[in-house]
Formats: sequence, C-alpha cells, structure tokens
Amino acid sequence: MNLRTGTRLFLVRHRQTQDDFRAFLTALNQHYRGWRVAMLLDEDSSHTAGRSQQLAADYHVKLLRLPKRSPELNPMDRLWGHAKGVVSANMQYPTIDEHVLTFLEYLLTLTPEEALTASGIRSQRFWLKSVL
Repeated sequence: MNLRTGTRLFLVRHRQTQDDFRAFLTALNQHYRGWRVAMLLDEDSSHTAGRSQQLAADYHVKLLRLPKRSPELNPMDRLWGHAKGVVSANMQYPTIDEHVLTFLEYLLTLTPEEALTASGIRSQRFWLKSVL
C-alpha cells in the first residue's frame, strides 16, 4: 500500500515463498516503474532470501526491515486485521478460494481514505507520520 495515497497492489499466491515474493516484486516494478519505491517488510524468509534481495536491488526497490515481532508497526498487518474482522470473523465459506476472493474484493472496494484509516496511517500517533 502506498502510505501517502492508499493505493493498494495485491498478488494472490498459494504460499509465501521466495518465488512468490519475487513475483510480487516484479508486479510492483511493473506498476511503479520509474518511481522511487521503499517497502516495509517483516523478517519473513521470503523477504530476506538472497535472490529476493538481489531482485529488489535490480528494480531499485529499497527494502526497509521492521523490528522482529512488531506487527503493530506494519500498516498492512493492521489492514489485514481489519479485513479479517469484517470478512472472516464468525464466517464460514464453502471453499477457501471463495473466502480469499471475498477477502480480496473487500480490500479492493475500500476507498484509499478508508484503507489509510483502517491501516492506522491516518492516526495522529502513526509512527511514520513525520515522513509522510
């Protein structure tokens, strides 16, 4: 998610492997070609893998590491949590694919302002407020 505009880019994958993260980096590069891009990331092994690091460098994407075990600092974790509460809590779907589709549709129907608010970025206490 672009922390200034609320624009979101999603890539549905079955796993979160190094190859899946690299596919996301490629989609990100195609979407934001020519932009200066920085990503906030946790310590998932797909993010820290050498090939992922190299591809990010090739695309001139700056990877910024969040401290370990600090999901509260990650706006996307807050947005996922919001969506899980709306779409997933106390709900049962016929298939996992239908659940994923409903979850993604919900996230895509949020306006940029709603996404920024749900992710905590609009909060006066957002930790990166001074750089936005």
